[in-house]
Amino acid sequence: MNQLLLLAQAASRTTFEWGRIQSNSDWLAPLGVLAVLVLYVRFWYRRDGVDLKRPVGWLCTALRVLALAGIVAIYLRPQWRSEHFQPQNSRVLMLVDNSLSMQLDDTEPGATAGGMTRAQRVIETFSGGDWLDKLCNVHDVLVFRFGQTTERVATLAKRLPVDAAKPAAKDPAPVPDWANLLAPAGAETRLGAALREVIDDQRGGPVSGVVLLTDGGQNAGPDTRAAVAAAQEAKLPIHAVGLGTDQLPANVRVADLLAPVRAQPGDRFTVTGFIQAQGLAGQTVVVDLFSRAAGEAAGGERLEESREVTLGVDSEMTPVRFELTPAETGRRTLALRIKAPTADRVPTDNAQEADVEIVDRNLRILLLASGPTREYQFVRNLLQRDKYTTVDVLLQSGQAGISQDANEILAEFPTTRDEMFAYDGIVAFDVRWTELSAAQIELLETWVADQAGGLVLIAGPVHMSHWVQDQQLAPLRALFPVELDQRIVLGDEERYGSTTPWPLEWMREGLEAEFLWLADNPSESAARWESFPGVYGYYAVRGAKPAATVYARFGDPQVAAGGEAPIYMAGQFYGAGRVFYLGSGEMWRLRSVDEALFETFYTKLVRNVTQGRLLRGSSRGTLLVERDRYFVGQSVAVRAQLSNEQHEPLTLPTVTLQIVRPDGGSQTLTLAADASRAGNFAGQFSVRQEGIYRLEIPGDDEANPSISRRIQVRVPDLEREDPRRNDSLLAALARDTGGQYYVGLNDALGLDGKAPLVDQLRDRTRTRVITDKAIPLWNNFWMMGFVVGSLGLEWLVRRLSRLA
Repeated sequence: MNQLLLLAQAASRTTFEWGRIQSNSDWLAPLGVLAVLVLYVRFWYRRDGVDLKRPVGWLCTALRVLALAGIVAIYLRPQWRSEHFQPQNSRVLMLVDNSLSMQLDDTEPGATAGGMTRAQRVIETFSGGDWLDKLCNVHDVLVFRFGQTTERVATLAKRLPVDAAKPAAKDPAPVPDWANLLAPAGAETRLGAALREVIDDQRGGPVSGVVLLTDGGQNAGPDTRAAVAAAQEAKLPIHAVGLGTDQLPANVRVADLLAPVRAQPGDRFTVTGFIQAQGLAGQTVVVDLFSRAAGEAAGGERLEESREVTLGVDSEMTPVRFELTPAETGRRTLALRIKAPTADRVPTDNAQEADVEIVDRNLRILLLASGPTREYQFVRNLLQRDKYTTVDVLLQSGQAGISQDANEILAEFPTTRDEMFAYDGIVAFDVRWTELSAAQIELLETWVADQAGGLVLIAGPVHMSHWVQDQQLAPLRALFPVELDQRIVLGDEERYGSTTPWPLEWMREGLEAEFLWLADNPSESAARWESFPGVYGYYAVRGAKPAATVYARFGDPQVAAGGEAPIYMAGQFYGAGRVFYLGSGEMWRLRSVDEALFETFYTKLVRNVTQGRLLRGSSRGTLLVERDRYFVGQSVAVRAQLSNEQHEPLTLPTVTLQIVRPDGGSQTLTLAADASRAGNFAGQFSVRQEGIYRLEIPGDDEANPSISRRIQVRVPDLEREDPRRNDSLLAALARDTGGQYYVGLNDALGLDGKAPLVDQLRDRTRTRVITDKAIPLWNNFWMMGFVVGSLGLEWLVRRLSRLA
């Protein structure tokens, strides 16, 4: 160790070496050859120079031997080798759980609710205490967060010894924003995957140990066995700090609130709330349903109905249904609230809200198709039966006088603004777009972008590849959320007619998009999609546009290009409107599983893309989000289409959006103007709390009214199933890897009488020897001059001695 310190202090050294000599045995061959050559030279000179004087003979022999020795030296490659010594600080790998279970308040039973969450306790320890300082006195500290993914968020360097002779640094290292870096966001806890990833990545360094701060809620990904094996192999102890409580807190909450997107005055509809409890089985609570005009404060609401509900066993969903008959039009906010018992530990989840648009008109949809495909026929029949929808059709292959089950049969695509703007949505089935004039295409683009029209584009095998190369249809291609391939000749990747169906490969965004759910909750919806055999074909595209969202891909792994399967479902905002792309017209195959699944799919899809039309209640404009429900930690993309008092597009560079959080706090978000579309503004923010967020662009008078929108933010059920601290798992991790298990941060800090965790982390600092490039001595002028000079001098002596 002392020698190593001396080397480190020396910083560098330079040594001489022979490039071809790695061990003593390597000297045998060259020295043996040199000895043979010396004997041969001497023998040769004794025979050839018998008439020479002895000193001259020895001089010639010496000169020849020196030349041979130089050649042998060149062969051995003499060189200078420099080395410098780099100290490597001991490292501590700090893994902090940032899954959504970390936002739970673990106030002990019998105490007052409203204490700090698990995440807040970690953040307070990092920000206000000296724990990290003590670690940094000895180690580099690498901080990772993990939940659904694993990511390094900070690297805290080892503190250098204070030198009294030197002034303090003017710019000390910035303190990480722990509150932002460690905020709960992950919808899953992949504990095993996180440990394995970090250990495999860092095992080559001087790691003292792994410090794990978590509640142990392993609920996704591989288990911890592989991580334990990797830690044992690398001799890395895992010191686990268990967060939270080992008791299941009593709680009752509104798990969900389902209401129709729209209804008509006098038309009775059902509102269903789902109540979930734990630790309160058999108790009775009162559930109230209130309503108020959207945008009004809660004080102006009216009680619609109350119900008594008997709570079920832990995690059981208890539905409670209400029947409402609206009398007036407008957007209404429905609020479901529980009068919770005193034992309820989490009062923030006792209410949920949903908005219903009461409209005194039907949704008007245009079905546009090149021919009467199965998809077209089933969608037409479905929408025609919907009493809220008026269906017009334009069948490009139809003849005059054809009969279609529709409100109106069009002979041509709309040509005037009045005709076009009368529609709320268009569903297009493999259309021959070349039959539309440039003015009609421009009218369609304006209807989507400025009038919040909803467009569903369904690709097909007949006409898609014929119009995508048409340069005059560039405005139409801009509407698609995918990049269309404009090559004149397409290869085999334009695939149709597979002999076997392939299920859809769902992206996370698709699983979370409620308008694509085939059931009332994501797990049941996923199960129904899994029962769907799949589709046979798709239209090949180059990829998604930058602002688009990919929901699903074609599931055949053999056609995946660049590691990604072909896009099958995608969507995007286009101005104030929404556009949805479907890779082929095969959703009718859902009917083979259940006819109701097909109806659910298209009913939700059409209502989703046309919702922008329903939200145009203010003459000032529209506020749009991708969906009404989000999970904690997700990003919310917000778009606004705004007009001035003259009903012309607003031309400001930015507008301010006010965001009111569930806890009553607020923040502002700047929406930047869209350079490509006047009057359109966009921005995004992350949601960090469960509950109702209210988004509002403030107004100042009746001519300039406020525009508002509400979103519901929830915690995934996976993080709620069992939020208790998993002592058995964490203790086993520590025991099997030679670490220590600490119950709570106080225990780890040594405040409860136990030896603090800092004392368990040994200093693994080491010095790394770095060998620089060698400086050769054998391929330079002096070495070659020595050899040539020796031979030249020998020749001169021989000539003067008249030796042949």
